[in-house]
Amino acid sequence: MKYFFLFCALCCFIAVLRLPIDYYTFLRIVIFIGAGVALYHLFRNKIYYWTAVFGFILILFNPVFPIYLHKKSLWLPLDIITGISFSVSEFYQKRNGKKK
Repeated sequence: MKYFFLFCALCCFIAVLRLPIDYYTFLRIVIFIGAGVALYHLFRNKIYYWTAVFGFILILFNPVFPIYLHKKSLWLPLDIITGISFSVSEFYQKRNGKKK
């Protein structure tokens, strides 16, 4: 899971660039799956703060019922924060000895 979460973080950081709309559709799917997996593991390990964070990410990047923020300037901080969240949650769980 570590590499998948780092891949999710990398995808979010790449999303800061101007890319075709197909990439952002791909990003929604990857981040939705990653947030779902993280949510499952975090809830199972009773880390409720991170569960709330990834629950919000799961809703925000939902590909079935997407949330449209029509300005790129609104998505930039969300992509960066999401990438940081995937990176930090991996290290946070490692530090507490709760591996996935």
